[in-house]
Amino acid sequence: MSIFMTFLIALKALRRNAMRTALTALGMIIGVSAVIVMVAIGNGARAQIETNIKSAGSNIINVNAGSGPAGPVRMGIGNTTTLRVEDAEAVRKEVAGIRYLSPGVNLRSQVISDTSNWGTQIQGTGDELPLIRSWPAERGGFFTEQDVRSAAKVAVLGSVVRDQLFGPGTDPTGSQIRIKNQPFKVIGVLGKKGQAAMGQDQDDTVFIPYTTAQKKLQGIQHIQNMVIQAEDGVPLARVQASITALLRIRHKLNGDQDDFNVRTQDEMTSMLTSTTDTMTGLLAGIAAVSLVVGGIGIMNIMLVSVTERTREIGLRLSLGARDIDVLMQFLVEAVVLSLAGGAIGLAIGIGASYGIGRVFGWPTVVSSNAVLLSFAFSAAIGVFFGFYPARKAAAMNPIEALRYE
Repeated sequence: MSIFMTFLIALKALRRNAMRTALTALGMIIGVSAVIVMVAIGNGARAQIETNIKSAGSNIINVNAGSGPAGPVRMGIGNTTTLRVEDAEAVRKEVAGIRYLSPGVNLRSQVISDTSNWGTQIQGTGDELPLIRSWPAERGGFFTEQDVRSAAKVAVLGSVVRDQLFGPGTDPTGSQIRIKNQPFKVIGVLGKKGQAAMGQDQDDTVFIPYTTAQKKLQGIQHIQNMVIQAEDGVPLARVQASITALLRIRHKLNGDQDDFNVRTQDEMTSMLTSTTDTMTGLLAGIAAVSLVVGGIGIMNIMLVSVTERTREIGLRLSLGARDIDVLMQFLVEAVVLSLAGGAIGLAIGIGASYGIGRVFGWPTVVSSNAVLLSFAFSAAIGVFFGFYPARKAAAMNPIEALRYE
């Protein structure tokens, strides 16, 4: 018997019990759609993290002060005081492949304007930070190298801080703000940047010269970090290794552990996306269980169908049908049932993924690989769980089958 005729017979047999067929396919529909939605949410989270990291700039290397003990207490990352401005200058001069470098000092403080106040992140930086992070000014401009050298009391606001202190969309350049009772002149507002990789709002920040943060706000001589942009085409791993080697020599560490951390953009991406990859796999695995349950439902219904059609099978075998013909008939029925459920599940899953993105604002990315894999998996389930009932039908004795009531 031709495959086409076998397919037509399978469709006719499935239409005889339309309700039972629909309920059996429901397991596959739910399973496939759940896998598509879970993978889409996981891929969306990964894409959002990668976008946030890229928003910080390209070819970025971050150097942070390490952790150190304070008596019996082990302090966290950024608490050592061994990272100095001289280290930043040495890295700029002696490490090949560096385009821009900005030392950094961070703190949190209440910022006060004439009409309002706002608690926010104060980021002391160098004048090259906007170049590193490709961050243009919306109003005014950024401070200059001369401002850094003179520890000028000038400030550049993130858009969130501007909105809270002066009102949405206003131009506060030339206005005065106070940070720790120190007056600062607002010279610019940066354009909107959005969330960073770690989730913090990049626009909820006030930028001042790092020398000003050191001398006039914190009374320190060390820095807490450096943000470095490498030249295009220069391997980040090579620059990372050179920075590490130079700082170890300057800090006289010899065989001691590093008192700083050097991280590349690639490492940050890998670190942050590894968790989302694990969660995506876990969610997809849980959703895939429903596919197996759907396959068991298909096997159950096919076994019932074989029992109900025992006399039909016996008649076909007695009239000369081969075992393979009977086996193919029931196997095709199982595969058609599984693929139909898979196709409907794909449509529902893709639609639900986009719907979730619109309604809840979650980033979702429907992967073509997930679509193809889910569809192929549904076909494989049809073959796997349909083979035993089909084999049972093909192995029947024609005489006993005709006697079956």
